[in-house]
Amino acid sequence: MMDRLPTRLWIEALIRRAEVAGASGFIVQHGDDSRGDVLVKVARLDGTAAAYIPSMGMDGDRIFMNLAGQGIGPDERVVDEYVARARKRDSDLWVVEIEDKEGRHFLTEHVEEGA
Repeated sequence: MMDRLPTRLWIEALIRRAEVAGASGFIVQHGDDSRGDVLVKVARLDGTAAAYIPSMGMDGDRIFMNLAGQGIGPDERVVDEYVARARKRDSDLWVVEIEDKEGRHFLTEHVEEGA
């Protein structure tokens, strides 16, 4: 299995993809530059949002899980409460917020959308 990019570079690429497509991306919390975990919040700017966290696929590749299947979202307040709890648990966590009216996450990895 190939080593993945340092987290900082991965985050910079994610934000750049969002900006090129006309959305906005922000680092809400800066984690460990090389191996920090990532939480991606996508705000639709209408009071709804989604949260995505990394997981491991059956083939060993990193995938992302939409937490909607676990009751996190689409109410942005619920997503924000989850993000706040995650930030308290992990000081090395990167939290990235994407603001996009279309709700695009700009992740290039496979995304499991949940229920």
